[in-house]
Amino acid sequence: MRVIVFGASGMIGHGALYASLRDAAVTEVVAVVRAPLDVAHPKLRQIVHADFTDFTAIQDELTGLDACFYCLGVSAVGRSEAEYTRVTYDYVLAAARALIAASPNLTFVYVSGEGTDPTGRSRQMWARVKGRTENDLQALPMTSYMFRLGFVQPVDGAVSRTPLYRRIYRATAALHPLLGRLFPRHITTTDAVGRAMLAAARPGSNASAVLHTPDINRLAIARR
Repeated sequence: MRVIVFGASGMIGHGALYASLRDAAVTEVVAVVRAPLDVAHPKLRQIVHADFTDFTAIQDELTGLDACFYCLGVSAVGRSEAEYTRVTYDYVLAAARALIAASPNLTFVYVSGEGTDPTGRSRQMWARVKGRTENDLQALPMTSYMFRLGFVQPVDGAVSRTPLYRRIYRATAALHPLLGRLFPRHITTTDAVGRAMLAAARPGSNASAVLHTPDINRLAIARR
């Protein structure tokens, strides 16, 4: 399996990247990044690219891929709807369309969020934008999965790029094992998310199109 990861420098992307590098069934991992990752691995190939609304310049490097793990995203806090939409909708759909053209049999796994609203009626801007993204991804001619993540515990060196989230994770780090036991339906880890992505993308996967934390944890266990 050849996979491509967007957002590999972020917390969720870290989980997807390292789970893919560790998986014996994955022969190559392509990371599309704005700046090179400080990671070296025989299976890893990095593509440095600046404009995430136009992938024409690297189209030829996107052929023959089996799965995309799209983990690139930003917090909506402090951003206008237009700014948030550019990253959360425009970037995602541009990548998906470029990949369909280059690798038409590819499976696309999109990191969404618990509370996403595909009806467009939510009062929360981020929920409406992610809902629109989910809807338009599912309308494209490809197999796609929406990972609606709730609380994700960073492991294996994963670190959130959002300062507020980093403070929250540091403040609650000692409680993570207990929270995981008390609320297994609402908590997962970056490693489990990565393994679940691989499970969803495997040939013959019977995963639901929209997956919540319990579904993600079940898939992760199956891929262990």
